Amino acid sequence: MELKDEILIPASRDVVFAALNDPDILRASIPGCEELEKVSDSELTAKVVLKVGPVKARFAGEVTLDPSGAPGAFSLTGQGSGGAAGFAKGGADVLLEDRGDETLLSYTAKAEVGGKIAQLGSRLIHGTAHKLAGKFFAAFAEAVAEKEAA
Repeated sequence: MELKDEILIPASRDVVFAALNDPDILRASIPGCEELEKVSDSELTAKVVLKVGPVKARFAGEVTLDPSGAPGAFSLTGQGSGGAAGFAKGGADVLLEDRGDETLLSYTAKAEVGGKIAQLGSRLIHGTAHKLAGKFFAAFAEAVAEKEAA
């Protein structure tokens, strides 16, 4: 499954990049996030509760960041296990482009799921993933705008 989208965030590129590396902002923005810990500058661990159709599960996973293109781009990869519900793994490439006082954030994400969740069908999974990504970026943009205003 592949997701692509972009969002205009009312903050400078440096502020947006810093927010993408701020565990507190990410924790508040990720739908269903119960826990997000920064293990190192490039590694995070997370616990997230997700509901996909009739299946609800708590996923525990790790995310590795590659900031080598900073502050204009970075990528991340991750994987998580939801026990009997299944697993998810994937990654994303993020581009940050200056647009005056705002930043255009574009991303391309790829994910693979297995277990009970995979049995729900690709249309339901893709729709849920798109909805969760939309919720994340809306909450993230709001948190960054609030931080920029403060």
